[in-house]
Amino acid sequence: MIINGVSIDPTFAEAFPMKGTRVIITAQNLQWAMNSAQAFTGFATSVIACGCEAAIERTLDPSETPDGRPGVACLIFAMGAKGLAKQVETRAGQCVLTSPTSALFSGIQGEDGKDIPLGKNLRFFGDGFQISKMIGGKRYWRIPVMDGEFLTEENTGVVSAVGGGNFLILAESQPQALAACEAAIEAMKKVPNVIMPFPGGVVRSGSKVGSKYKALNASTNDAFCPTLKGQTRSELSPEVESVMEIVIDGLSKQDIDEAMRVGIEAACALGAENGIRRISAGNYGGKLGPFHFHLQEIMA
Repeated sequence: MIINGVSIDPTFAEAFPMKGTRVIITAQNLQWAMNSAQAFTGFATSVIACGCEAAIERTLDPSETPDGRPGVACLIFAMGAKGLAKQVETRAGQCVLTSPTSALFSGIQGEDGKDIPLGKNLRFFGDGFQISKMIGGKRYWRIPVMDGEFLTEENTGVVSAVGGGNFLILAESQPQALAACEAAIEAMKKVPNVIMPFPGGVVRSGSKVGSKYKALNASTNDAFCPTLKGQTRSELSPEVESVMEIVIDGLSKQDIDEAMRVGIEAACALGAENGIRRISAGNYGGKLGPFHFHLQEIMA
């Protein structure tokens, strides 16, 4: 398959089941909601070392938020509900409770009513002065703080999700690879229910399973490293001098399918004339993750 001179490899991305939730952070204005959201989703590129994968999904108009203020929706994913609960609670306490004028709400209904704490334990920061309110069958906590009060919903829902959808952009130069990634990310941000958790949505240090060093579970994907063409079983043709990866987490396989489709389309729109040579993907032979995203099927 060739799109605008760009070859689409007959391969697939391999992804894994995760648990996810959406939270909504509001504030007096969008800048302060964004400040809190950026802190909440910080250091959350990969569960390999961060404990979760998180990013801002989109900004919200006041008409879309529970308290009628500007807001930001954040998605956060972990390998299980217990780990997700720990990450959400820790990040909420350190990054939302602390942020001026902020409030915190659930942005998703849990499967079969499954919930994890959001403000349920943060309320104890109120030192006994906290007050609970039931509104529409949901419990909220009002916690006194120095700028007034922090309003938070008690719980947020947990849903099954998918992590690790991906594709690789192979280009003739580093600037060309990055330009294609930037175009892809811009298009993918318009797709709901997905995030690209790495910095700016792009990862340059794609990995393979295992290492020559016993202490490491993952190491550099040498087959796609252009400086190693003569030292390893390279997957790169002579003209490819830069490879970058986009990783996608989503609330469903269908969400990731759509994000990959629009992202690959945007990258291919630059075409071979701008140095974009191939689109590929990372997998582990189909043995580790039950979700397979076949590139040519997605782009058919």
